[in-house]
Amino acid sequence: MKNILLLGAGRSASSLIAYLLQHAPTENWHIRIGDIVVNHLQPIVDDLPYAEAIVFDVHNDAQREAEVKQADLVISLLPAVFHIEVAKECLKQEKHLITASYVTPAFLELHTEAQAKNLTILMESGLDPGIDHMSAMAAIHHIKAKGGKLTSFKSYCGGLVAPESDTNPWNYKFTWNPRNVVLAGQGSAKYIQNGEYKYIPYHQLFARTEVIYVEGYGNFEGYANRDSLSYREPYDLLHIPTMLRGTLRKPGYCAAWNVFVQLGLTDDSYTLEGSENMTYRSYLEAFLPPATPGQTIAQRIASYLTIDEQGDEMQKLAWLDLFTEKPVELAGATPAQVLEKILKEKWQLAPGDKDMIVMQHLFEYELAGKKHELTSSLVVKGDDEVHTAMAKTVGLPVAILAKLLLQGKISHRGVVIPIHPELYEPVLEELKSYGVNFVERDREVRS
Repeated sequence: MKNILLLGAGRSASSLIAYLLQHAPTENWHIRIGDIVVNHLQPIVDDLPYAEAIVFDVHNDAQREAEVKQADLVISLLPAVFHIEVAKECLKQEKHLITASYVTPAFLELHTEAQAKNLTILMESGLDPGIDHMSAMAAIHHIKAKGGKLTSFKSYCGGLVAPESDTNPWNYKFTWNPRNVVLAGQGSAKYIQNGEYKYIPYHQLFARTEVIYVEGYGNFEGYANRDSLSYREPYDLLHIPTMLRGTLRKPGYCAAWNVFVQLGLTDDSYTLEGSENMTYRSYLEAFLPPATPGQTIAQRIASYLTIDEQGDEMQKLAWLDLFTEKPVELAGATPAQVLEKILKEKWQLAPGDKDMIVMQHLFEYELAGKKHELTSSLVVKGDDEVHTAMAKTVGLPVAILAKLLLQGKISHRGVVIPIHPELYEPVLEELKSYGVNFVERDREVRS
């Protein structure tokens, strides 16, 4: 019997848990699911002899050591900041680990030790990062195998709300960690375009967007995401003239979000004095210059940021009740934490709501002296507000990779991301049976 320890059972874990429980009897697995709150798991696992839910505190060193020691494989869907402590415990206990989160410098420091101990620390194995790597590498390897030379690669992904559940002027609802949405994009975005390095500072990020068309779903807007340059080497695209990874939103979102950025509402570096006594309006007022007599708050924002007082951005702000005296009721909070609370009240998926994942890769390559464009698109809709497309696309690749690892079908050791055929080919093939399937369009570009 193989023992799996799953840490983290939040909104992105439902499909992962369902997959593990479905395959546990035939694969001879025993599954322990740990999180700070597990009441929602009890009805699922109570009658299953091969599964149990435990209250788990990642900060409890003794518990962390004891639980990892019993496992053959640890899967962590905890907040990313906690992965490194779990990873160090896995190395100490000589256990494999899978996460969906980004590789960080701290994880790279574990690579040599993991290799020496014949361990796999498999990361960036969810949606983005994860499925984006797998599908991109499949296309890149295919283009290269037929003699093509890649000249441009752009990849965009967004966790959005499905059109039939799109009921607010922001055209957005939370389908993953709200805090991560509020803090998204902080730091500079880096990419290369036509052989020139480009850098977008955070205060300009949401003003620099590109229109992305997805067949059947219309236009989206994409903004550059993090460090696109760091993926040139693992993708074997060191000399490609253009490479960019980005995030998708519906048109109009970025301009309105930029209001928050310019005002400083997404800052998480300090706490607000007296935040527990603030109202939504006074919270907003705290970031504006002194009032001119007779000006409304909307007029002050419009003047300060040079936007239309009656425009789309202002309508989005008003819909969030930001101009009202609604109490914040949050003590010792940062500006970003207050904003997160405000948005959580408005952007939650309602019962029956469906989310939607949209991903698109845009390749340009040369073959036999001719230019080609390859577009690879993925659209996945959720079933409801619990069984979301986000949970499916984050959890299923992690689950499939866990199965492959326990079956001894993954030979790569150290800190690994799923860019190798051994990893991505079986995952992409099995994902098709769950409706996670890319549609490709390849055309020759005529002068």
